[in-house]
This record gives sequence, structure tokens and C-alpha cells, in this order.
Amino acid sequence: MKLDSKFFDRLPKGRAREGEYHRFCLDHVRQYNKAYNYFAGMPDEDVARHQKDDVVGHRPTWFVGVNSAARKRAAFAPERRNGFPWRFATQDPFGLFGARAANEPGPNREPARPLRRAERKCLRQLNLEEGATKAEIKARFKDLVKRHHPDLNRGDRASEDKLREVIQAYNYLRQAGLA
Repeated sequence: MKLDSKFFDRLPKGRAREGEYHRFCLDHVRQYNKAYNYFAGMPDEDVARHQKDDVVGHRPTWFVGVNSAARKRAAFAPERRNGFPWRFATQDPFGLFGARAANEPGPNREPARPLRRAERKCLRQLNLEEGATKAEIKARFKDLVKRHHPDLNRGDRASEDKLREVIQAYNYLRQAGLA
């Protein structure tokens, strides 16, 4: 009698024996499946842990809001009424919704604070007025970096010094929250 492969099926041999298979006919496959237990020989704690991890596909998971940024936001949360913030602040970095710049007074914002002497000096370094917005500061910074880059000025020392001053001024303005 010639064995026909369509009557034989591959069945895994068991846990920790990946890639190894039994070849059974259909009747023996049914019998094997009824008696097969993947968790045979495993302690109950390991079975429970495996079944719990199976819910998320055996990938690591984290609780929502348990990172440092969430803790910082919670520490500086605005005053709440009835469980909701009484003042909603939104961010619109591209100006899509017509919101004013962060340093300009608006309907939901505090008036702009007075500038410090170092901040005024940095704005002068970038050739900007005191009321410059974040977008204007960033655009001027990019323009000055392109203009004073050593590759465009054939290594001119004056240009390198000016570039260094522009970068320091922009970094200070970023740290101060103006850029």
C-alpha cells in the first residue's frame, strides 16, 4: 500500500520542541488533539503567568500616565472646579486656529511678563523687537545660521563668532520659554 500524504498531518510535538512534528493520519490527529495539553508539567504559577501574558501577546506593557511627564503635569495642574480645569489652555504651534502667540495677552492667557535684560540682549543679537513671537524668533534664527555658516563664508572668523553668538542667544531664549 502506498502512503498518500493527504492523509497525514503535521502536529507539534510540544512545548520547548518547536520545529519538531508528528505525522499522523486523520483518526490519530483527532485522538492526539483530545489528549494534548500544552501546559502539562508546568507549575500553576507559570500557567497563570503565561495566560495573563497571552492577553497582550507576550509584549511588555505600561500603565497609562505613570511617566515623569504625567507626574510633572499633575504637580502643576491648574485649579479645578467640579473635577475639570476651569481654564483650558491649548497649543497651536502652527497657528492653524488663529490663536495668538504664547507671549501675547489673549482671552485665556495672563498678560506677558516683562522681559529681562539678558532676554532683550538676546533679541537684539537676533535683530528682533521685544514683542517677537516664537515663530519669528525661530525663523530669524534659521536665517542667521544659514547666513553666517562657515561653509558659506569660507571659514571667516568674524562669521564664525557671529554664528556662535546667534546660537547662544537662541538657546537662551529657548530656555527662557520665548522661542
